[in-house]
Amino acid sequence: MFVTATDKACLRELAKRYSDIAQSDIQAERFKRMRNTNDLKVVRPPVLIDEIPWHEMDIDGELHIQTKSPFAQKMEQHFRRALFVWKHFQCDTLFENLYPITKTYTSTGTGFEPRETTLVTDPQNSILSHAYHDQLADDTALENLQSQITVNPEKDIENLAIAGDILDGILPVELRGIEIYYAPWDVIPRLHGVNNTLFDMVDRPDFMHRMIAKFTENWKNMLEKYEALGLLDPRLPALHCTPSRISGSPADDYSGGNYRMKDMWFRSMAQLFGAVSPEMHWEFDLHYSLPLMEKCAYTYYGCCEALDSKIDMLKKIPNLRKIGVTPWADINKCAEQIGGGYVLARKPNPANVAIHTSPDVIRHEIIQTVEAALRYGCPCEFVLKDISTVNFNPYNLIVWAKTVSEVLDRYYS
Repeated sequence: MFVTATDKACLRELAKRYSDIAQSDIQAERFKRMRNTNDLKVVRPPVLIDEIPWHEMDIDGELHIQTKSPFAQKMEQHFRRALFVWKHFQCDTLFENLYPITKTYTSTGTGFEPRETTLVTDPQNSILSHAYHDQLADDTALENLQSQITVNPEKDIENLAIAGDILDGILPVELRGIEIYYAPWDVIPRLHGVNNTLFDMVDRPDFMHRMIAKFTENWKNMLEKYEALGLLDPRLPALHCTPSRISGSPADDYSGGNYRMKDMWFRSMAQLFGAVSPEMHWEFDLHYSLPLMEKCAYTYYGCCEALDSKIDMLKKIPNLRKIGVTPWADINKCAEQIGGGYVLARKPNPANVAIHTSPDVIRHEIIQTVEAALRYGCPCEFVLKDISTVNFNPYNLIVWAKTVSEVLDRYYS
């Protein structure tokens, strides 16, 4: 893979600017705050902005890609986006003093790809309207669920060498693996249809039990393969948008070599189950995923589904450490039940930055969360995510970050 001298010079200039940021004292402070929060200490909450609509972000060409080769462009994008975040809305983003190369692998996943009809309002936006076609109509279809994983260490060696040559003397290059992210009820509706999935839990419960049992077995096999192939990695700075730094990961008995499931966070959710009862949530989701969760060091559960009526159920997860609190959950009910036993992972409402941004609206939401968290002694974090649009106005995120920081300054020393 050839990288021109011009491309190399561009990347080295960006990397030098990034390295200066990554070596600043504030990075150690952020690392400590994230770890303390995940260790259940009540400190100033870490604040992140993630899942950014990057195609709406460019200010004065700051994100314009100038390099030519795909390898150089990927590296350039990494640095330009990091520098953009640092300049405009850094919050508590952690800038590691390295350039990560993700291990090369392919996975068949379930063996299925969604078949769908989509409606698009913005061709550059990955947020679409979907209508899924049923591919899992019966037990015969379930038999086709499979997973095959293939690694390519030779490609890893090549990528490390190329990046190492480009960044020599500026940034170390480190080979990184992947996180554990298991959300079967995000996948099943894409293969079976949303309405089919909800109705069949009532009309065909035995079939749906066979379906989730098959998915669980398939994912168990995948996890074991990830572990055996050395793909798991607890060193990643974030776990699906949330800070991942925590004591006890990797486990105390880790002595080198491949990381194991017991060294890792387990990330899970059942967003569709915002529409079902706690009993059904347990029956069709947690009952099956609990044995997988128990193989890991910690579990982070929840995303866009409101869990304020289900936290007692979640407490049955023995290694539960973090609970997602959506904008649609009752923050006071959640904080009271979470207390000091878990991290309250607050997801502020992305609608507040979508079109017009009001500091008063943002301030009200953050104050409400902070006061509830302090009242009940909750370790807390804020992650603004699922940002489908800012109406091509990056200033919305700048206002959000500034407003949240001002609120936290009032409540935390």
